[in-house]
Amino acid sequence: MAQGSRPARVADQIRSELASLLTREVHDPGIGFVTLTRVQVTPDLGSARVLYTALGDDAARTRSARALERAAPFLRRQIGSRLRLKRAPELRFIYDDSVAGQDRIEKLLNEIHAAEPPHDDDGS
Repeated sequence: MAQGSRPARVADQIRSELASLLTREVHDPGIGFVTLTRVQVTPDLGSARVLYTALGDDAARTRSARALERAAPFLRRQIGSRLRLKRAPELRFIYDDSVAGQDRIEKLLNEIHAAEPPHDDDGS
C-alpha cells in the first residue's frame, strides 16, 4: 500500500463527514451555501486544510469564512469522535479560488470562440 494512502483516505472521510455536519448539525445562517471542494491532511494527521467555495458576493464569502471559523472547534470534536481518531486534526478553512479561476477561463474561451469568424470544414 502506498505510504500516502492513509492521509488521503482520512481526508476523504473528513470531507464527507464535514459536508454532512454542515448540512445537518451546524445551524449558523452565516455559513450560507458552502461547497467543500477538497481536504488536504498532513502526513501526521495533525492538520487538515479544508478548501471550500461559497455562493454569493464578497460579503457573503466573508460571512461564510467567519461562520466556518466559529464552527471549527465543534466540527473538530465531531470529526474526532466520528472517525475515531486518536487526535482530531486542526481544521483550517481556506477559500478555494481555483473554481472561480476556471469559470473565468471558460468565459474568456467562450468569448474568443464567439468572436472567431465561421470557417468551412471541407476536410482539407
